[in-house]
Amino acid sequence: MFETKVKELLLKKDLKALKEVLNSETPINIAEFLEANNENEKDMIILFRLLHKDIAAEVFANLDTDEQIKIVSSINDEKLQSLLEELYFDDMIDFLEEMPSNVVKRVLENYKHENRSLINQFLSYEEDSAGSLMTIEFLSLKSSFTVKQSLEHVRKYAEELETIDVAYVIDNQKRLEGQITLKKLLASQDDQIIGKLMDKNILSVKTSTNQEAAVTLFKKYDLTVLPVIDKENILIGIITIDDMVDVIEEENTEDFQKMAAMAPSKEEYLETSVFDLAKNRLTWLLVLMVSATFTGSIISRYEEVIEQMVVLAAAIPMLMDTGGNAGSQSSTLIIRGMALGEIKISDYLKVVWKELRVSLFVGVGLAVVNFLRMNFILKQDLKMSLLVSVTLGITVVIAKLVGGLLPIGAKKLNLDPAIMAGPLVTTIVDALALVIYFYLAMSLYSDVLK
Repeated sequence: MFETKVKELLLKKDLKALKEVLNSETPINIAEFLEANNENEKDMIILFRLLHKDIAAEVFANLDTDEQIKIVSSINDEKLQSLLEELYFDDMIDFLEEMPSNVVKRVLENYKHENRSLINQFLSYEEDSAGSLMTIEFLSLKSSFTVKQSLEHVRKYAEELETIDVAYVIDNQKRLEGQITLKKLLASQDDQIIGKLMDKNILSVKTSTNQEAAVTLFKKYDLTVLPVIDKENILIGIITIDDMVDVIEEENTEDFQKMAAMAPSKEEYLETSVFDLAKNRLTWLLVLMVSATFTGSIISRYEEVIEQMVVLAAAIPMLMDTGGNAGSQSSTLIIRGMALGEIKISDYLKVVWKELRVSLFVGVGLAVVNFLRMNFILKQDLKMSLLVSVTLGITVVIAKLVGGLLPIGAKKLNLDPAIMAGPLVTTIVDALALVIYFYLAMSLYSDVLK
């Protein structure tokens, strides 16, 4: 096993054998090993220095920020420059965005002078924009090139590029005109002109485009790469699928955190301080606690009713829990559908109609089962069984409609739909369920309640 072998060779201090074992392993596995055994910083640095420079660059790109800082701090300027030259440009930008200012300053001082202004330009893009995700290492061809010239160009620059599956066709001003796949190039005659072979129906995003919009394009059209242009249609860079997968994971994590009533955090759980975890959770819990006072005020308002019929209180937890869960089911499905682009704001009537039918099936089913349970198993009187069951059915219908419409309403107001998930929906539905319950109770037991 790789890990065991490396540890044994480290103990023996057999650097020659260690170097051979390391450089025959995949960069991802090496990075995972270094992170899992980072308690011994000295050994981690030794292992990193034994890597060939091309493998070292890939390993470095896959390390966490803390490990990257340790490595940068441990190597001299010459080694640092060599490492930077091997990194893909987008990996370089990702690295710099997470670094403290003193590290960024040292990196820029050791980077090629002609590229420093380009790095500064990338660092100025908004964090969640397409410009912050793109790389400049893409394959571009002039529309006047022949297939033979194009293939020669590919061979010349292939090693320096992140991907060569797709070549982007540009004019003399570097404006994007179309694209052509490597497969099509290889299948075409040498004397054919690229401008006549290229696909002009091409998708692209601007540097200022939000990353969520780019995610939508990747999902909808099964893309592996997406060109990024400026306001004048000049090709600036490309976004590759590996970077987009990271964004999708980040967006999903953020949505799950919001749906659980937590402030989103990009740090890993074990790497986040107790204070930060508490702060991220406390804010929303305070909001929900305050909003829950509405529920308390409703119960207080009907306190005399409960005193006269204590049996009414027994069903409150069940009604609130069921209503909250029903609303959370709908909101989760709608939020996910909106995130995938399956549901749009204009679909609100379709959502209402579908959730209404679903809620009627579910509400009636739960009401019938609850009536049988209360009347025949718990031996409650007919009126009480009917009261709780009817309230339950109505609550489920309202909960599902509220859970389905709130995320769409949030999107309409330019808010994140994930905010309108579980806890908030539950708070709203709880209040509505109680109002319905006590109103029906007073109507049904008007002869008993005064």
